[in-house]
Amino acid sequence: MGRSPEELQKLWLSSLRHERRASLNTLRAYGDDVSRFIEFQRGHLGGTVSEHALAKLRPADIRAFIATRRSEGLGAGGVQRALAGIRSFYKFLAREGILENAAPRAVRTPRLKRGLPRPLSEIDAARAIAEAGEHDVDWMAARDTALLTLLYGAGLRISEALSLKRGDVPLADTLTILGKGRKERVVPVLPVLKDAIGDYAAKIPFTGAPSTPLFLSRRGKPMSPREAQGLMQRLRGRLGLSERATPHALRHSFATHLLQGGGDLRSVQELLGHASLSTTQTYTAIDMRQLMETYQNAHPRGKQS
Repeated sequence: MGRSPEELQKLWLSSLRHERRASLNTLRAYGDDVSRFIEFQRGHLGGTVSEHALAKLRPADIRAFIATRRSEGLGAGGVQRALAGIRSFYKFLAREGILENAAPRAVRTPRLKRGLPRPLSEIDAARAIAEAGEHDVDWMAARDTALLTLLYGAGLRISEALSLKRGDVPLADTLTILGKGRKERVVPVLPVLKDAIGDYAAKIPFTGAPSTPLFLSRRGKPMSPREAQGLMQRLRGRLGLSERATPHALRHSFATHLLQGGGDLRSVQELLGHASLSTTQTYTAIDMRQLMETYQNAHPRGKQS
């Protein structure tokens, strides 16, 4: 008698955790998706779900599960994740020689509708950085200013900024960043960025080796992305900024303002660490949208129907 789907699922999740080094969030999300998938198939097939049943599932059976999840309100992003989890589960089963079924690969993944990034204006970016320095604890004011200056002045992702070490200070004229897919890129360091980082580093009240994180929490622990999100949330409230004014929006602002200032697309791609030029081209769409809004508002014929 074969193993139950739940036993197979535990083996798969254990493999993801120990061999693939999957994050806890990924494990939780994938585990939930596959549990729902197995439970759905019990009702859909009208009985127990054995190894044999898993091997015989057709694309239509998987699409039926997706249709049900859609009717429950799951969006395209959630469907993408659910299919990724199911495919990972079946790929594991095939790799371990337990069963083979190509049905998950035959189900088409829905395309996500890609929204345009929402950059801050140059004025609002400057206001956010200035307001970040209005903290009641002097070293934390310097930290928040340095962090936002780094995001806006170098176009870093929040994870990249928080990966800087004490030994990186004083900053050189360029900074080597290890980005997504462990891809290295070199970004220039503006004098204002050197000054902000240097000022913060000089005020840190905690001792630390060169290999320890540069950005610290109030208690001296490594600063988390959640704390950076919280910082921007507070600034949004104080400055009346949009809900889209997040740490990542400062990276969008960096790219958009470079292009508006005459930067070429290929150079901005390199600075952002985008693998594909088409990703960077999103920012030219922002430029065009803003141009059209200006035209429609300011041109004598713009408001005529």
